[in-house]
Amino acid sequence: MEVLWEAAPKTAGEVIKALRPTRDWADNTVRTLLSRLVDKEALSTDKNTSGVRTYEPAISRDVSVQAEGESFLGRVFGGAAKPLLAHFASQSNLTAAEVEELKKILDESVERKGE
Repeated sequence: MEVLWEAAPKTAGEVIKALRPTRDWADNTVRTLLSRLVDKEALSTDKNTSGVRTYEPAISRDVSVQAEGESFLGRVFGGAAKPLLAHFASQSNLTAAEVEELKKILDESVERKGE
């Protein structure tokens, strides 16, 4: 998805070429992944002027990140944010500045909800 969010549309071959420096995936693996993302309606397809199938994101990065975050929270922490935050706070080497930034984000979240 990152490759396509950066620049789309791309053919499967172009996606494979873009992934090659960072992923040691077989060409068929990438093609299977593209097909599955089309089936999940995360990607849409078209044909370029040469008649070759092209792929482009059907959802934004923000929508995808939100969905994946909710899925992770549900699977690993039973949908509860507090254990997730406690885990990362206790297991991470956060700087004082990062802790302050996170406190600010949490305070803003509370203010938006009017609590």
